[in-house]
Amino acid sequence: MTAQSGATGVAKAPPQAQPRHRRAASLSEGARAERRLGWLLCAPAVVVMLAVTAYPIGYAVWLSMQRYDLRFPAARQFVGLANYATVLSDRLWWTAFGVTLFITVVSVAVELVLGMGLAMIMRWALVGRGAVRTAILVPYGIVTVVAAYSWQYAWTPGTGYLANLLPSASAPLTEQWPAIFIIIVAEIWKTTPFMALLLLAGLSLVPEELLRAAKVDGASGWQRFTQVILPLMKPAILVALLFRTLDAFRIFDNIFILTAGANNTRSVSILGYDNLFTALNLGIGSTISVLVFVAVAIIAFVFVKGFGTAAPGQGVDRR
Repeated sequence: MTAQSGATGVAKAPPQAQPRHRRAASLSEGARAERRLGWLLCAPAVVVMLAVTAYPIGYAVWLSMQRYDLRFPAARQFVGLANYATVLSDRLWWTAFGVTLFITVVSVAVELVLGMGLAMIMRWALVGRGAVRTAILVPYGIVTVVAAYSWQYAWTPGTGYLANLLPSASAPLTEQWPAIFIIIVAEIWKTTPFMALLLLAGLSLVPEELLRAAKVDGASGWQRFTQVILPLMKPAILVALLFRTLDAFRIFDNIFILTAGANNTRSVSILGYDNLFTALNLGIGSTISVLVFVAVAIIAFVFVKGFGTAAPGQGVDRR
């Protein structure tokens, strides 16, 4: 008999050596009940979303497999994946995709930094906190089309107050890269308050006691920010980045008003609009719409899988 034997003479395995399936069985009942409750709570919203979106998405996929030009309706023909091959092999698609990706990455990155700063100002403003929050959120309350027209006027040579700061011959909205950067600035000005609002919600969940304890322990302001605030805000940062990335990738309003997609400033949404409503080509236009939908779904999947597991509370056993 070994020294580890109990009164019955049988050695007992330590708790950590318990079979995996036995531990899973002990946790499965509560987890199963939570999962059932989650599905019941989500079911009404899922049913409504499917009822509203399933048919349009399915019909768009069906149209994307047709050669369908409204100018020649009698020539409608099923062509399978030929439209996808046409779009994906066309330089216009990849130019628009590159422009869209550049605008998305730059604008969202700048908005995250500025939004975090504004969220901290709104959270810890010493005086006039309500007035500060109202002033910061004003740009987000302006309709996007109205804001875009104001930016267009500002950069119109001879009349715009920003254009007057440049040499008289300059017309930045008629050149590709100056126009793209103006579009990015307009996006940042309009939607940074939304990013700040989402981050403020996450910032309000950081316990003040924890920050004071870190300060007492000698942590500097930067250390408290990087080692206390940011880890606790990871879920809010994920939501803010996901929402803004998906929204920025589908950018339409600002480009439509500022340049109408001229001089290689088209986004993928503008390209789809041009094919659907200008060229009346339902087949190619629907193909572009489906590709945008797929790209958005991939972005959402990457964000959730890449950052979701980093959120506090993920992977914690439920007893």
